Amino acid sequence: MKRRTLLSATGAALAGATLLRPAAASAASAAPGDGYVMAYFTESPSMTAANYGLHLAVSTDGLNWTPLNQNRPVATPTLGSRGLRDPFVLRRQNGGFVVLATDLNGTDWNYQSQYLHVWDSADLRTFTGYRLLKVHSLATHAWAPEAYWDPGRGQYAVVYSAVTGGRNVLMVNYTADFVTASAPQTFFDPGYDAIDGSFVSVNGVNYMYFKNNTNSTLLGTRSTTLNPGSFSIHTAAIGPGRGVEAPQIVKSHTANTWYLWGDTWSPNGRFFCWQTTNVAGGAWSLLNDRAYTQPLNSKHPGIAPVTAAELTALTAAWGVPTWNRIKSYNFPDRYVRHGNNVGRIDTYPFEPYQDQLWTLVPGLADPAGVSFRSVNYPDRYLRHYDYTIRLAANDGTSAFRGDATFYRTAGLADSSWTSFRSYNFPDRYLRHYDYLLRIDPLTSGSPATDRQDATFRIGY
Repeated sequence: MKRRTLLSATGAALAGATLLRPAAASAASAAPGDGYVMAYFTESPSMTAANYGLHLAVSTDGLNWTPLNQNRPVATPTLGSRGLRDPFVLRRQNGGFVVLATDLNGTDWNYQSQYLHVWDSADLRTFTGYRLLKVHSLATHAWAPEAYWDPGRGQYAVVYSAVTGGRNVLMVNYTADFVTASAPQTFFDPGYDAIDGSFVSVNGVNYMYFKNNTNSTLLGTRSTTLNPGSFSIHTAAIGPGRGVEAPQIVKSHTANTWYLWGDTWSPNGRFFCWQTTNVAGGAWSLLNDRAYTQPLNSKHPGIAPVTAAELTALTAAWGVPTWNRIKSYNFPDRYVRHGNNVGRIDTYPFEPYQDQLWTLVPGLADPAGVSFRSVNYPDRYLRHYDYTIRLAANDGTSAFRGDATFYRTAGLADSSWTSFRSYNFPDRYLRHYDYLLRIDPLTSGSPATDRQDATFRIGY
């Protein structure tokens, strides 16, 4: 289904642009270059991670994300279907936030709700005033809401997908308080099934990206006004070679670079990210997975800039994960995991998803080092045995402790990443070979491919 953006009036100032908000000054001020928050729900290939509550993650660069609250929901719907998809966060003109989401618990696409979930929040740490907002009386759904402040009307516009004329179009309602809303009207209808509108304003021009639901690609439109019916296509189809939806535009805090996120539509999905330095030009380049890391099992992201103080407060309130994921440098769509008690790297996402979660504890043989303890088998650690890496229970011997201890070093292929040197075979490093983990002798002069095999990123 569909996903939205989390941008806002203040978020716009942070990002160096506005979310479909021409020229009007923000009611809340914030310095650029601080951080970002992402809203999402969770699913996994076998749906063991399916959770249709509001999840949050934070980032300092808008590319690599830290889930909050141990990747558990921070708010859960109790009305309507009692589940949400496509959460969107908007900073209101008074500096607070409103959260909107699709009323749908799971994947019953025939479920027809005329309502959206709504929460108020002063800080995204507490959520109040939970309610349903009715947006139409049609025999159809209301999917993937996004909202923006329309200064010409002095109201907020709420844009979502609904079926009229036999196909999904983007509808709009106007509201001052997210308690009641005006009658719906068609906002954008390209003549074919269209969902997932996401907005930004750059240099006085408004851009909307959406999903062409007939071929699962993304398209960009633009308009010099905010008027319904005024947006026209200005990009070629954008896609990674597989179905994609949920466009989300973010501006770098540190460079004249824009990122366009997209999510594959199935529970087997993952995020993709494109970049450009010229939104008006409409050309986007797909980033290598090495550049970004999505929150575990996340679906349909919505991203908003926040201040450094807000990012710090969110992290303090909800906490960061007690576990890590470890990404391969030269196969960055793959993560270190155990499978049948063998250490390996596999393509994200996979089940059991817990196999990729590790608690990095002080080294069993030397606390200056590190040992990898499995989250779902907490009595077991990664160790080498005949130079291959296995998951095994700690037998209490000095040999086990030595085999399960590694020293972190600057990445052999990239010093901003990490390599792991064996404690008891100090000329050998953890690396993958044919996707299996082992320890091999390596130096800075080793072949580039070998050094890349031994380089990893510790993240979430």
